[in-house]
Amino acid sequence: MRTIETKVYLINEHPDKEKCFEWIRNNWHDLNQHSVEEVVDSLKELNKRIGGNLDWSISQVPDRGEYITLTDYNDEELLLLNAEDCPLTGVCYDVDVIMGLKEGNLNKVLDVIHAETEYVYSDEALLELCDSMGYEFTEEGNVI
Repeated sequence: MRTIETKVYLINEHPDKEKCFEWIRNNWHDLNQHSVEEVVDSLKELNKRIGGNLDWSISQVPDRGEYITLTDYNDEELLLLNAEDCPLTGVCYDVDVIMGLKEGNLNKVLDVIHAETEYVYSDEALLELCDSMGYEFTEEGNVI
């Protein structure tokens, strides 16, 4: 039998936080997937309210052939929706999908998701996540 000792650090104690952030970025690829799912929920609810033909391909990261289309919908029903009230799902993406469609550019919702994903993987956001969750790291920066 042998015993292996490993030093374990909280993020604020780690001597090289960048190693920890790099490990997360290389291994946790879905930190903002909840936003994609919430946007899809808002789109589906919008489609229920105003009708039409909805199609989408959405990813957390750009350049994956993404798009959002909603055609043949009821313009009058769309005009009745007050985006600021988040009337679809109660989530902030209601505003983005309603205003995007009213402005004729639903794909701008993709820009919102991409910007949020960029932030979620920033040093600042990862530090906050690791600190609030109490994640522990090896000296090499791996989460344990």
